[in-house]
Amino acid sequence: MNGLTIGKVAHSAGLAIDTVRYYEREGLLEKPARSASGYRHYRPDVIARLRFIRQAKDLGFSLSEIRELLALKVAPGKSCADVKARAEAKIADVEQRIAQLNRMKGALSKLATACSGRGPTSECPILEAMETHEIRQ
Repeated sequence: MNGLTIGKVAHSAGLAIDTVRYYEREGLLEKPARSASGYRHYRPDVIARLRFIRQAKDLGFSLSEIRELLALKVAPGKSCADVKARAEAKIADVEQRIAQLNRMKGALSKLATACSGRGPTSECPILEAMETHEIRQ
């Protein structure tokens, strides 16, 4: 039987074997052919698909969003505008998360400034604020 083993595919795509199996279970990869002994045998084009998935994950896309992007690649009548809309939505999501992280950083900075770093933890203003006050972000 021709085809690549899961180890070869995983290595070529820069992923762990378990990750390849996971993507297969999640439906991001077609079920590969199996040898008589049960070993998976992948077509060479699955490496490009796995690299696509890895890159999309690195850009912050969820598996559901990646599934949509993969569907767009083969959907008749779809254009770059459809992909661009998803990229712009992801940019907006990232900007929202950055703003949230900046608020968290500001609140933590205020707490850290309020603490001298001395004394018992029972008198720590950081712990006290977390327990008794609403922390403003």
